[in-house]
Amino acid sequence: MNAVEPSRPTADEVIAELTRDIQALAGPSAQPRPEQIEAVTAVVTNRQRTLLVARTGFGKSAVYFSSTRMLRARGWGPTVVVSPLLALMRDQVAAADKLGLNAVTINSSNTDAWDEIEAQISANAVDLMLIAPERLANPGFRRRVFNTLQQQPFMLVCDEAHCISDWGHDFRPDYRRLRQLLADLPAWTPVLATTATANQRVTDDIAAQLGEDSLVLRTTLDRESLHLSVVDLANDAERLAWLAETLPSLAGSGIVYTLTVAQAHETADWLRLQGHEVGAYTGQVDPDERIDLEARLRNNEIKALVATSALGMGFDKGDLAFCVHLGLPPTPVAYYQQIGRAGRNIDRAEAIAVPRPIEDARIWKWFESVAMPSEQLCLDALHQLNPVEPTSIADLERAVNLGRSRLSTLMNILEVDGAVERIGSGWIRSDFPWQYNHQIASSLRELRRDESDQMLAWADLDSCRLRFLREALDDAEAVDCGRCDRCTGHTWQRDPDDEMIMRAAEHLQGGDVLIEPRRQWPTRIAEPKGRIAKEHQHEPGRALARLGDGGWDARVDPLISAARRGDPVTLDEQFVAGCAAVLKRWNWPARPLWICPMPSRRGATLVDAVAETLGTIGKLPVHRAVREHPNETGDAAFQADQANSAHQVLNVWNRLTVDPGLLPDAVVLQGPVLLVDDEVDSRWTMAVVASRLRAAGAGPVLPFALRSR
Repeated sequence: MNAVEPSRPTADEVIAELTRDIQALAGPSAQPRPEQIEAVTAVVTNRQRTLLVARTGFGKSAVYFSSTRMLRARGWGPTVVVSPLLALMRDQVAAADKLGLNAVTINSSNTDAWDEIEAQISANAVDLMLIAPERLANPGFRRRVFNTLQQQPFMLVCDEAHCISDWGHDFRPDYRRLRQLLADLPAWTPVLATTATANQRVTDDIAAQLGEDSLVLRTTLDRESLHLSVVDLANDAERLAWLAETLPSLAGSGIVYTLTVAQAHETADWLRLQGHEVGAYTGQVDPDERIDLEARLRNNEIKALVATSALGMGFDKGDLAFCVHLGLPPTPVAYYQQIGRAGRNIDRAEAIAVPRPIEDARIWKWFESVAMPSEQLCLDALHQLNPVEPTSIADLERAVNLGRSRLSTLMNILEVDGAVERIGSGWIRSDFPWQYNHQIASSLRELRRDESDQMLAWADLDSCRLRFLREALDDAEAVDCGRCDRCTGHTWQRDPDDEMIMRAAEHLQGGDVLIEPRRQWPTRIAEPKGRIAKEHQHEPGRALARLGDGGWDARVDPLISAARRGDPVTLDEQFVAGCAAVLKRWNWPARPLWICPMPSRRGATLVDAVAETLGTIGKLPVHRAVREHPNETGDAAFQADQANSAHQVLNVWNRLTVDPGLLPDAVVLQGPVLLVDDEVDSRWTMAVVASRLRAAGAGPVLPFALRSR
């Protein structure tokens, strides 16, 4: 580090300049909070590495905006803000402009502007640089940008700092790279970490990573505008009906949170059908559309966004009037963080939880299963690496049973731990003697289960709901709020209109779930390879239900579970009618001439029963033409346990074959075939079997499944 420490503002200058900046941001009558003064003084005057834990809406960003302005006026370089979300960056760029600060972002959404931004940094024309933590993993970026930055002193900010902790509800391995960056900075470098969602365990972890003498400032987590309540309803039809009837009674605009992408779109579709102006906001929505949706909500042009957690940290709308949760997040910290979007600059905001106990528990279990990679998966990855030649993610997928995004996260964790090194787009094994940390893995699993239990307890609470959340975040000042449904008796609980419930049930059970064909075999496997020939692809298929959809899945799930336990399977009239309705709505070019059940080691009784029933209804023959190859079954893994495309294809490619002796006669064979399965997830089993059937002379393959994941 070549920079020499320049001057710093005095304590009196801090108060005067912070007051000026707070008034520029919040109005001429605004005054800085005592904790804001303490934080700025600690960072820019006393040079203490500081962690500020304060509720959403407190004004944490004003602390580092004002600090930046003070330091830049005294010859300092730009402030670097490490921030996890694009929405957060966009809001902060706009807010910084109010103070005359030139704020820029470097992230995946503006790659075309990187060269220009880096040129501005070199010219010392940038006041505030917001970067995603993943940028710290890029050697070229570190070399080009940080070498320039280190020619003069700068301030470092870690926003949403709970992401740095293993114990945080939103741990991001790339955040751990900050430890090395901190170690390379002079002790007098101003460093500020901020978060609204950290209990004592997380706070201690962050403080330890900042350094031995770091200062921790905690403010009260009370939100005087928030009014918490819980609505208990029996099923999703009632929940959607309640939401459609209640939305007009909620003042202003707000957010309806869901746990899954499919539920967000399904709920938004339902509300639009009932005449409500809403949008669906998920990580799968195009980035430009997300920006437009955020703007429409801020401008009160729509009543609500139905959103997953993709609309979370950093989204700032001071007059957001309500947060409704259709299903609960798995931790009190995550729930507090999400309801913190509401009521920042208004007197009253509603935070209404509508739990989905069965569906929530199933999704929480999935969250837990993907939270911590097993030792075997770590070793599988490490065994594929050598210390010289980089191995790509695509090559690792063949040996490591993880999906692409989870495998990338695992490699980031191993890199941060020192076990591997990134070389270009690949990885090599380091000489660091890495060992799997069984203690932290076990502790994290236990912690996540405890947090889920806390959410169940919170939903059934007899005492103050906000106090429970504040105590879960170790707020020493937690007392009864006097505003929630338990404190006041005010409730949003009501029975929806029967006709509305019926329409909601029809909506949940009436939407056809598409099964799109696969068009390209996975890369880096010997066979099959390349594009899937059009004549070997299946046609777009249909599923009766989607996992956790609140409609048909309530009937499908018990059937799948019973079949896998080996219990008898009975198809009731309503279920059969639902399957028949899907087939009736299916606008296929030609009607199927025969039915082929998918072989199944765990659900054969159910698949066969559905195939036979549909055959009886449609007067179609059933031919069990697809078999498991006896030499390939043995100890073969279940398809549901395969986590990436390479594993999913290889698990079934040689195991599932077409028995020519079981095919129908040539005329029937060459007509369309309805391929029946109980559950479809990756779609690779359907792709493989369709390819086999078409190669054997079958006509168009029409997949039908009871449930899609």
